[in-house]
Amino acid sequence: MSVKNPEYDFKWCPGCGDFGVRRALEAAIEQRRLETETPIENNVIVAGIGCSGNMVHLLEGPQPYGLHGIHGRTLPIALGVKMGRPDLNVVVVAGDGDFLSIGGEHIAPQAARNLDVTVVIMDNGVYGLTKGQSSPTTKFNEITSSTPYGKTEAQLNPLSLYLTLGVSYIASHISTKVRDLGTTIADAMNHEGFSIVHVQSPCTTYNNTFQELKGNVRRGIPPLAWDIPEHHDPSDYEAAHEIVNQGGVPVGVIYKDSDRPSFQDGIDTINTKSFSRQVENMLDSYAI
Repeated sequence: MSVKNPEYDFKWCPGCGDFGVRRALEAAIEQRRLETETPIENNVIVAGIGCSGNMVHLLEGPQPYGLHGIHGRTLPIALGVKMGRPDLNVVVVAGDGDFLSIGGEHIAPQAARNLDVTVVIMDNGVYGLTKGQSSPTTKFNEITSSTPYGKTEAQLNPLSLYLTLGVSYIASHISTKVRDLGTTIADAMNHEGFSIVHVQSPCTTYNNTFQELKGNVRRGIPPLAWDIPEHHDPSDYEAAHEIVNQGGVPVGVIYKDSDRPSFQDGIDTINTKSFSRQVENMLDSYAI
């Protein structure tokens, strides 16, 4: 429940990683508002279905516009918003099940277009809202409510997928580093092109991976999360592949192609070559 929507019972479980992502997103939007000196309404949050979709109802403070869309279709909706109002800052919030399963078919077209939107993925490795079924990022052979004898599909590596499909800005993060995550999301918003910030956001109810991500020295558990070295050059495509293939959860900006024209750049170029026909001329062209 929230002050914004007191009549609804939107909520996350206590300790959910999405709370950290929310704080980071709020900080990023506020940073952008100050830097661009534009009102908060110049931001649009497009959400899909799942725990991540509740983000549009649980943001606090001054509100951006929010669209709670349908399962897996956040990118087509974001494309529509951006084509209608290219001046708006469009941010997609989605989960691993929403974005990488039914929504997976939309990633490649937007990567090819280099659509100027920012995507924040909250990856908890399960379908949390529908009681913990396996998702594309669930580990192989993992027992879940939908795979009682173990998951038979291989675990998807989203970072490798984004890089292969041509996403022009790729970052990886964890929900516990709120301040750094907020800075990264703000940087992704400033990128002119298709940017994805993939966040490990553990589900405390069905797949609590906080300890695995942070590590536990006493129990002999090495941390999965590791900081990308400062000397890493995000513009180096081969170096980005090396980061992705090292395993674990790299934290930071993996790849950034700032030279590639965005989708809007292409549209603007076409507009300089095309001409608008007057209604009268169009009607006359059909006259016999």
